[in-house]
Amino acid sequence: MSEAEIGEMLAGLDSWTHLSGRQAIGKSLKFGNFREAFAFMAEVALMAEKIDHHPEWTNVWNRVAIVLSTHSAGGLTGLDEKLAKAIDKAALRFGLKPA
Repeated sequence: MSEAEIGEMLAGLDSWTHLSGRQAIGKSLKFGNFREAFAFMAEVALMAEKIDHHPEWTNVWNRVAIVLSTHSAGGLTGLDEKLAKAIDKAALRFGLKPA
């Protein structure tokens, strides 16, 4: 994706950022505790399996950091946007509001 296309994608997403030096976008979320963070990750994992597109992510106690990129395509694609939107909806269900 070009820089302009990435900008357009980010305009339609909630608090995602273009990661410097990568064809990837990222987002960090903070939950009330580990159980909520893990439940969120489990929900996202099921969505990712459904669309066969999986995030890079880390979890430390109540925080989840997510990176999306389509490795097979060498960068960002519509799959990343689709999963990011699904992640945003899941975050709202967990009571996380846009930053």
